Amino acid sequence: MNIQAIKSLFLNNKETALYGRYITNKDIEPLLNNLPETASVKVIGRSVQDRPIYGVKTGHGKKRVLLWSQMHGNESTTTKALFDLLNTLLKDESDLNHLLKACTLYIIPILNPDGAKAYTRINANEVDLNRDAQNLTQPESQVLRVIFNDFKPHFCYNLHGQRTIFSAGKVNKSATVSFLSPAQDKNCTITPNRKVSMEVIAVMNAMLQQEIPDQVGVYDDAFNINCVGDTFQSENVPTILFEAGHFHEDYQREKTRELIYMSYLTSLDYIAKNSVDGSAYEPYLNIPENEKLFLDIIIRNATVKGEVVDVGIQFEERLIGENLKFIPKIVKIEQLEGIFGHKEIEAHGNEVFNAQGNALEMDSENVLVRIDNEKILLNTK
Repeated sequence: MNIQAIKSLFLNNKETALYGRYITNKDIEPLLNNLPETASVKVIGRSVQDRPIYGVKTGHGKKRVLLWSQMHGNESTTTKALFDLLNTLLKDESDLNHLLKACTLYIIPILNPDGAKAYTRINANEVDLNRDAQNLTQPESQVLRVIFNDFKPHFCYNLHGQRTIFSAGKVNKSATVSFLSPAQDKNCTITPNRKVSMEVIAVMNAMLQQEIPDQVGVYDDAFNINCVGDTFQSENVPTILFEAGHFHEDYQREKTRELIYMSYLTSLDYIAKNSVDGSAYEPYLNIPENEKLFLDIIIRNATVKGEVVDVGIQFEERLIGENLKFIPKIVKIEQLEGIFGHKEIEAHGNEVFNAQGNALEMDSENVLVRIDNEKILLNTK
């Protein structure tokens, strides 16, 4: 698909009711209720705290694609993009009817509604659902497994969000979108099954390079059978991990949302039009592996307690009521050579103090700092 055409589709179909990082059942339920009859919406299970888990099925093609988001409750960007996708595909005048003729999609928009409500990675029993694929101790894990068994997908999209710390390789480039074709054995063998998911990722990467050059990464494929992706891949279902990451100053992940949407459409169009056999997998191997080389803010050449150092600040995401706040917290006071800041402030050797005029301390929260008598705000826009 032409990239400009996809961007136009996004602008015309973006779900305006969804914005920001805090997305819960309360936000998506009105949208699910308003979906046209061409999408079947069902409650497919309930969470630990008895919240409904929804499934949306649409399309009537032979190629079955299972997509689930917010397995980690605080990773919502892919959920927003799922509703943008549904708006696009379910329009009466859609030019993408070939996707639903070739594919059947089964979407679980929020697998972990308790975690979404509390804005936590884990579920209400403090279990990481992405480490529960084998034991299936949690109701949410059991729901996904039942749908997987019943739907018998040909492709799985495991949809996540990643922190701002990741770079696309050992460079000063944020990993704005990352992927993984999970391993299916301890040797991380590039199996025929993995090649299929690698081929689809390679297609998405080629598209994204036009929009965010050098800002796509892949994760280490170390095998962990307790992870859902590794489990499904080991059962010979091509599985793709999507990770929505950081774009410059986009802490609400609205630009990343667009990029994930573009990835959805590009990959589904490719699957719909092609018999994906893994023969075109090799470009995947050239995507750089993610490194942890970023902090949200670095104050360079700051004098702290008589020593010239760099000060590294990371935002702590904190839910206050129903508002998500980004709290600047000092995590490093040292030389940070080889580490990059999404925002960098040059102190030129001046002493840097907190708002009260005291020396900076590790693990302290600082909304602003003072450099050479100037107040500098550290929070996001």
